[in-house]
Amino acid sequence: MPDIVFELIKEEEQRQKEKVGLIPSENNISPDVSAVLSSCLSSKYSEGYPGRRYYEGNQIVDKLENLAIDRLKELFQVPHANVQAYSGSPANAAIMFALLEPGETLMGLQLGAGGHLTHGHPKVTFSGKYFKSVQHGLDADDRIDFEEMLALAYEHRPKMIITGTTSYPFILDFARFQEVADAVGAWLVADISHITGLIIGGEHPSPVPYVDVIMSTTHKTFRGPRGAMILATDRGLAKDPQLGSKIDKAIIPGLQGGPHDATTAGIALAAEEATRPEFKTYVRQIRKNADTLAATLMAEGIKLVGNGTENHLMVVDLTPFSEGLGTQAAFAMDIAGIYANRNVIPNEPCSPFYPSGLRLGTPLVTTRGMKEAEMEKVGRWIARVIDIVKGETLPIDKKERGPFIKTFKQKAVTNPELLAISEEVKAMASQFPLFTWGGE
Repeated sequence: MPDIVFELIKEEEQRQKEKVGLIPSENNISPDVSAVLSSCLSSKYSEGYPGRRYYEGNQIVDKLENLAIDRLKELFQVPHANVQAYSGSPANAAIMFALLEPGETLMGLQLGAGGHLTHGHPKVTFSGKYFKSVQHGLDADDRIDFEEMLALAYEHRPKMIITGTTSYPFILDFARFQEVADAVGAWLVADISHITGLIIGGEHPSPVPYVDVIMSTTHKTFRGPRGAMILATDRGLAKDPQLGSKIDKAIIPGLQGGPHDATTAGIALAAEEATRPEFKTYVRQIRKNADTLAATLMAEGIKLVGNGTENHLMVVDLTPFSEGLGTQAAFAMDIAGIYANRNVIPNEPCSPFYPSGLRLGTPLVTTRGMKEAEMEKVGRWIARVIDIVKGETLPIDKKERGPFIKTFKQKAVTNPELLAISEEVKAMASQFPLFTWGGE
């Protein structure tokens, strides 16, 4: 008799088929990559690097890891690649431990401005605890304030600047980041986890000519397995010929033991898939879908940070309706069959626990084959959900917020209007497979 685990997996698969996924960091892998992840490689142990393992029996694994490395080096035109980091946060930690000493200064974008926790968010992350953190922000147009950034760099003299975002809807100007880094002699690291696929597909400028080190997760828009890659550029190796070796040593023995060999093979396969014409078609459709969804939301009277998007995601600003409405809106959307995530907005008036925004993205729906017509429908559904919940104002008294949210959720799961939308969403979403090659 099948274990309940398999029943739960079937339930999850059905949920994914019947709902519309708009979390920007989520995507679906190809059947080939999925097959690799469940292969015999998941049972192998291969601590060390190709030709330098601490375990025997890795002749084939060495070939697979070298294949992944070579494909990424060719894809990005870089001289060094490491594919062993378990995920993005450990990869960022490895880069920092390779290039910084404890207590040295790191500069990154504020979390509320669209940055990532590991880019120096104070107090609660390793990057904010082990290093002195300087955080820069946005200008009046919700874009990165390079004048402020340069002034802070001159004042604090960071040894490393890390550029990268998780909820920033605009193109990143890597040349401007390079100017700031060069002005103070800092290492420049680009965390392109969200936009890797866009870069490969020609929908976003590449950081390779401007930065020293590149980190990316291997899922998201890259559409591979859950893992990470660290790339050293020619610029970085010109500064320090030992840069690649330092990164490798920071991974093992610095942070990790044996790599996940099935993931490594999946990365090699995803790198090949990214060279196909279908991949560029998929990336172009991500952008078309994002533009259409953003335009539809704004036409429905929904405010977006920066009034739109230039990449794969957008941030909804719900403050015109009520501050701290993100949790209510995200939960109600899920009941209505559309799942995204609550998110802080620039100059957030509440808190990360009860934020005033939503983060929406189009990679997953594009992989499923949805296009502009579907995005228009989704935008109108989201507007209907927000109209339903816009009066659910977060209490001013912080002690009352938890009970308020609990009561709200109890009501939302039986809300007839939300359930009616969920049936409309289900009827549309169920027509699309979980994976297509290029959004064709």
